[in-house]
Amino acid sequence: MVRRMATTHYFPEDRVHFTWDAGNEPVITIDSGDTVVARTRDVSDNQIGPDSDASVIDTLNWDRVYPLAGPVAINGAEPGDTLAIEVLDLHTQGWGWTAILPGLGLLADDFPNAYLRIFDISDGDVARLEGATIPLEPFLGTMGVCPAGASAQPVMPPGRFGGNLDTRQLVRGTTLFLPVQVPGALFSWGDAHGVQGDGEVCVTGLEAPMYTALRFTLEKGRSIPSPQFRHVGPLSPRVGALGYYGTTGVGPDLYVNAQNAVRAMIDHINGTYGLSPEDAYLLASLCVDLRISEIVDAGEYVVSALLPESVFAVS
Repeated sequence: MVRRMATTHYFPEDRVHFTWDAGNEPVITIDSGDTVVARTRDVSDNQIGPDSDASVIDTLNWDRVYPLAGPVAINGAEPGDTLAIEVLDLHTQGWGWTAILPGLGLLADDFPNAYLRIFDISDGDVARLEGATIPLEPFLGTMGVCPAGASAQPVMPPGRFGGNLDTRQLVRGTTLFLPVQVPGALFSWGDAHGVQGDGEVCVTGLEAPMYTALRFTLEKGRSIPSPQFRHVGPLSPRVGALGYYGTTGVGPDLYVNAQNAVRAMIDHINGTYGLSPEDAYLLASLCVDLRISEIVDAGEYVVSALLPESVFAVS
């Protein structure tokens, strides 16, 4: 028996789609074990650029938000199988942005006005925001197979098919496992982030175009209920050494608790480091991690917001 050599495919930069749809024809078809390389667009589909200011947010064409590379069909994939996606490489492409988008985010009522920050990340290492230095940890905010029966289904929110997971642990070296929903799997990806905290509280991470390389392995007959992943190494290798400052929200509603924990964190960052409330909110979205600290204590739950203090200790 002759073993087939795995192939590297280069995805065309001009092929994107903006919704999940079972009728989307695959752009390329690959075999299990193959790798696909692509340069993904920022989540605005180039409507926001390095020279933009906040006025661009009022004119965004929302039908062009979430441009996804794909679909890629995997030979032999059928519903009931699992598709493993290994993140081989991710590289930012020199710049990115973070914004407050009116009506969106954890604290939409607190921050009703559009606000935009453009970041020069041409060194490929850190983003800087008013005295804070945030190490880059790139990942893809959206990776998904096509949902069963999808017809012009919005990319946001996610589902058991994956999609807009915004899980910051899906960095280089991670393997994501997705339950195949349709023949061929019809995998797509995009919405890359240069860095993001757990929660993405202002609704944007560091949105950035990205060089991506993914390897696909089909696991025939393995069925999982929803996305799973294997992360190699510590969860916060670049920011945890100097400890964290935590704020909390306590009460019977996890969502309200998360809001209150972030409000307290914004006050802490503003009062301690002098960032404006808007920049403190953006910083929270980029590097503050929300955690469920307690959920079993007589209906009073605790959500913590954790700020890695190292981001203010690096010049």
